[in-house]
Formats: sequence, C-alpha cells, structure tokens
Amino acid sequence: MPDAQSDAADLSTVLVELSRREPIFHRPEFGATRADFERMIAEDFREIGASGREYSRATVLDVLEKRAQNPPPEAWETFDFECRRLAPDVYLLTYRLLQDQVRHTRRATIWRKTAEGWRILYHQGTIVQQGVTQQGE
Repeated sequence: MPDAQSDAADLSTVLVELSRREPIFHRPEFGATRADFERMIAEDFREIGASGREYSRATVLDVLEKRAQNPPPEAWETFDFECRRLAPDVYLLTYRLLQDQVRHTRRATIWRKTAEGWRILYHQGTIVQQGVTQQGE
C-alpha cells in the first residue's frame, strides 16, 4: 500500500505533467489536428466556458479544427496550479490564466490517465472580477 510520501510524490509528478498541457487546446506539442484532439478528449467531455455557455465535444472539435487553419497569436500566462486526485487515475487541475494581460480567469480541468495517455473529461473557465485574487476576497 502506498504511503503518504509516495502519494505526494506521485501527485507532484502529475501536477507537472498536466500543467504543461494547459491551457488545453493551446499547446501544439500535445495536439494540433482534429485527430489529435479526438484522442485527447473523452467521449462524454463537456466544457463550461467563462461565458457560462456549455459546449459539447463535437462543438469543441469543430472550433478547434477551424482555429487550426489560422491560429491566432496568443500572449497567455498560466499560474497558481494545484492538483487533486479525485479517484484512481482521475485528477482535478486548477489554475489561473491571464490572456493578453487583460482577461483573468480561473480554470479547472478534470483529466483521466489512460493506457493511451491523458484524456480530458471536463473543463471550465470562470472570469475573475477585478480586484479578486484570493479565496474569500
């Protein structure tokens, strides 16, 4: 049975692996084609955008395919990553994203480790109101 120290080391490794993949769908080294994204996204995937809209897997794949034809320039900064194990091989990764020094969001992605690699189960973005930086503020 694993001890707390090995669990912490495993979680630290997962945190590094997953933080390199965020923001999802914006890391060409992990996917740039529709086929890449299909392998990355679980069949029952769903996303809640910062707008509050819900997006299906099919909609996300269509948007990614169109964006790949003419990728926009992006000046994005990710920080404050945290990782929590939800179940065996299922992890919640949270972080903050600053887009073009203007739009600040909190992000949450649920990932599953499979024999084929990491798969995204769920993703959500929430806009941070100006002046809100820490829990409870």
